[in-house]
Amino acid sequence: MSKNTHKTIAIIGSGIGGLASAALLAKDGYKVDVYEKNEQLGGRASLYKEKGFTFDMGPSWFMMPDVFEKYYAEFGLKLSDVLKLTPLDPQYRVYFENKEFYDMSENIGKTKQIFENLEKGAAKKFDEYLADSKIKYEIALNSILYKNADNPLDLFSKDLINKSFGVQNFLPIKNHIAKYFKNPKIQQILTYNIVFLGCSPDNAPALFSMMAHADFGLGVFYPKGGIYEIVRSLVKLGKKYNVTYHYNSPVTEIITHEGLVTHIKTNGKKVAYDIVISNADYKFTESLIDNENYRTYSDKYWDKKILTPSAFLLYLGVKGKLPQLIHHTLYFGSDWKAHFREIFDTPTWPTNPSFYINKTSATDDKVAPKGHENLMVLVPIAAGLEENKMWKESYSNYIVNFIDDKIGTNIAKNIVYKKIFSVSDFTSRYNSTGGNALGGLAHTLFQSSIFRPTNKSKKLNNLFFAGANTVPGIGVPPAIVSSHLVRDRIKKYDTQKD
Repeated sequence: MSKNTHKTIAIIGSGIGGLASAALLAKDGYKVDVYEKNEQLGGRASLYKEKGFTFDMGPSWFMMPDVFEKYYAEFGLKLSDVLKLTPLDPQYRVYFENKEFYDMSENIGKTKQIFENLEKGAAKKFDEYLADSKIKYEIALNSILYKNADNPLDLFSKDLINKSFGVQNFLPIKNHIAKYFKNPKIQQILTYNIVFLGCSPDNAPALFSMMAHADFGLGVFYPKGGIYEIVRSLVKLGKKYNVTYHYNSPVTEIITHEGLVTHIKTNGKKVAYDIVISNADYKFTESLIDNENYRTYSDKYWDKKILTPSAFLLYLGVKGKLPQLIHHTLYFGSDWKAHFREIFDTPTWPTNPSFYINKTSATDDKVAPKGHENLMVLVPIAAGLEENKMWKESYSNYIVNFIDDKIGTNIAKNIVYKKIFSVSDFTSRYNSTGGNALGGLAHTLFQSSIFRPTNKSKKLNNLFFAGANTVPGIGVPPAIVSSHLVRDRIKKYDTQKD
């Protein structure tokens, strides 16, 4: 690609997708400015420090290292040059009722034995399931995720059809798993990550069983220093190519003329750009466009869509050790189907929730004072739930006591620091539609791939999108992939324009 030092790009929002796009495009020769409304970069992947405790505020799982290898290779680097990864073993712990728990190991043999003890013949079935999962993963990475598609025909190449033969990608994932396993505990273990895609097992396609390969095949890691080290690495790359980062600079208007964005407005000033990329909430971004006729999606469009869940988050500093919890701990409630209904069908605050706890102090001795633990507690809840300060405090106490009861910890009496982050906070800090936590639409069949909001505006030729709101979707690795996709879009736009 020819150098484009005379062309300018504004990126709205500094989430992973925005930062990754900034570095790639600056390397291509564009003059890139990143505008962040908050006091630090990272978007949902922000860092929070207080009273000697350090918390990754959002993403907490490091998976799919091959995606990061591909990205850093663009800069002549290996993943190991940039991030120091510790493999987690056990990868995570799963609790059920009566404090029964199982540790999922990076050693497949150990996990197979757990499954075999739960269901006769499950070890062999797990081998078959993982083989199927690997095929799906390779299909996704090689034929779908890194490809811009504007219609179904763009996806269904001969290569993709050949690879997909015999693999049921579009069956609901709960039905797909049930073909292999009858034991409900195994089924739950294999669908936990669906929540992190913003879905229910009832509406997620079987393609996402590929996450079993990402999990058991590729491994779960912890980057030394935490997930925020990804943000730091992207900013470091951007600075090498002269990206400028503007803090406390919310974009308040996108100014257009004759089918193009001409300026953005921030802090009361208009600034001209050749190209604009939004890494911010999609619906919010389009609300900034000065001419409604240039908005691709109407309010009716968004009203019909299924948002990802919100989250009730607790950042806790706790005195004493908590051996019941490891780095990643999940608890599946006695009726987790009811919890999914409370998220997607009849939105209400769950009283018997499933939850996730991230304890990075299990792996990193620098994130909590000596003799203490840091916990991030995540309870998936429906987007758009009403709340106030009094309710959040009351519900936080309920959740902490619920955890103590279900897992056998003694957290409630030993909290030395607590911060609550919930629906209204996602709205105010991230301009998130409905206060959703994961950054966009749930990955149902008809909200994935070509059915997600496009990464190029259909009305404004030089407005593009990156991150979880657009393709390929939710999560840190997809946000990284989105930077490759938006770069390809801009390259094509500039080629046609020139």
